[in-house]
Amino acid sequence: MTPRTLAELAADLAGGRATAVALAEEALARIEDPAGEGARAFTHVNRDAVLAQARASDLLRAQGIAPSPLAGIPVSVKDLFDVAGEVTTAGSRILRDAPPAERDAPAVARLRAAGAVILGRTNMTEFAFSGLGVNPHYGTPGNPFDRARIPGGSSSGAAVSVADGMAAAAIGSDTGGSVRIPSAFCGLIGFKPTQARVPRDGVLPLSWSLDAIGPLARSVACCALLDAVLSGEAPEVPEPAELAGLRLGVPRSYLLDGLDETVARAFQGALERLSKSGARVVEFALPQLDRIPALNAKGGLVAPEALAWHRALLERGADQYDPRVRGRILRGAEQTAAEYVEVARGRQALQAETDGLTEGFDALLVPTVPVVPPRLDEVEAEAEYTRLNLLILRNPTAWNFLDRPAVSLPCASGGLPVGLMAVGRRGGDRRLLSVARALEPVVA
Repeated sequence: MTPRTLAELAADLAGGRATAVALAEEALARIEDPAGEGARAFTHVNRDAVLAQARASDLLRAQGIAPSPLAGIPVSVKDLFDVAGEVTTAGSRILRDAPPAERDAPAVARLRAAGAVILGRTNMTEFAFSGLGVNPHYGTPGNPFDRARIPGGSSSGAAVSVADGMAAAAIGSDTGGSVRIPSAFCGLIGFKPTQARVPRDGVLPLSWSLDAIGPLARSVACCALLDAVLSGEAPEVPEPAELAGLRLGVPRSYLLDGLDETVARAFQGALERLSKSGARVVEFALPQLDRIPALNAKGGLVAPEALAWHRALLERGADQYDPRVRGRILRGAEQTAAEYVEVARGRQALQAETDGLTEGFDALLVPTVPVVPPRLDEVEAEAEYTRLNLLILRNPTAWNFLDRPAVSLPCASGGLPVGLMAVGRRGGDRRLLSVARALEPVVA
């Protein structure tokens, strides 16, 4: 598909300049192009079902029925959402023979009710347990800026499907950055809401405590529309905030350590442009953040919660897992019940402290990821895979731990893609999206 925002596509459909069938055929052609990334970006596409949805949308529109601005627009869905009649494999081999889902996950059902055309299931890090996007079972889609580089994960196929014009937007999950990392690496917008905002029923879990459902798209307005639909609200987009006078905090902490030269330069340039545009950018100490790594040193909440879900599957076929994913899951056995409780209690305390200390800011700003996308060959060795995975997850994971909504915005770098992350208050999702709309043209 020719890259267009959801608003542009909706206007073309409403004005008769496009049809849902034409958009679907264009998307399918890109997916099926042997020279493209479709075979690695998608794990399943049912061509007949896609075209049937598109024809139905056009028939409804001909009768004056368009349920929302998403009507007739092709959207991809990460391979851990239940879609009625399809197997939810979560990027794995071991679930290929699982029974098909009996019904759509609520998030998928809400997209359908809004009229979106569900395009297909996108590839991902197996069971969503890595930020790199590498998958040895289905292949790894190449980064749209440089096919020799990783796309970021775990929602790797979701990001590539949008960046390469195979889908207008995508739905992913974010436990420690899995929407925001691939968005930053692929030049897109990615939004992680406050966890309770979007129901997670029918979504294969990684961590019940941290999983969140969010969109990847070409603009903040696109993400805001999708967020409204996913959360069951009216399909509306908040107006951009008034940039002049916004109070934007830059928390001094480990999240600013070890930035590579491209990221550091891009981030500083964005802060300077925001200041010149009238925003008040305030650097301040937030040492509470520095307690997060120690709390999670033994696997935090993710590893034991993942082990609880995977235990039976591992007993049946541990050799079918990506060894790197299996090893991370098995770390859950290293924690005692008391240590798990200590992490959960420590999280609650940090949430309360940081909420109070940051109340005066309209948003907090940090780089989404401290580095530009590494090359695929850089993550082949076990030690480098582990080091880079931890580094790439570092900044986004902090805000899952604190359950704060966060959006990654493309940040002008003059080279490989860089993301700037804006973080809002718990429950203040729509306000954050309004602020992000104001930041978007300045930082890009």
